[in-house]
Amino acid sequence: MPLSEQEQRLLDEMERHLMSNDTDVVSAPSRALSYRNIVLGSILVLAGLGALVVGVSIGFNTGFLGIAIGVIGFVLMVGGVIFAVTPTRGAATTPPRAAKQRGSRTAGSSFMDRMNDRWDRRREGP
Repeated sequence: MPLSEQEQRLLDEMERHLMSNDTDVVSAPSRALSYRNIVLGSILVLAGLGALVVGVSIGFNTGFLGIAIGVIGFVLMVGGVIFAVTPTRGAATTPPRAAKQRGSRTAGSSFMDRMNDRWDRRREGP
């Protein structure tokens, strides 16, 4: 179903507004995830899962001890997930070694800048 003239005009206006404000989105500081945090968080989740299984399996015989171990396991799992997905504050998005390997690219341009330039060239036509 084709768009009406009003809808097409509104879509064009939204696209122009997005293109003019795209630099605000791109220049926003991003916080990268740390592989160390992901690995340690995964280990915590697995340890918590193990404690939860142990707590449930011995909970029928011992009562309070099994419940306590299960709750501790659950807290470990939640803490591991939170630790794994929390971004680090001072982490660089690209390591310096990877930046040196690029060589042929302009030093000041980011990936998003190059993509925006390619998009602009495509929109302008040949």
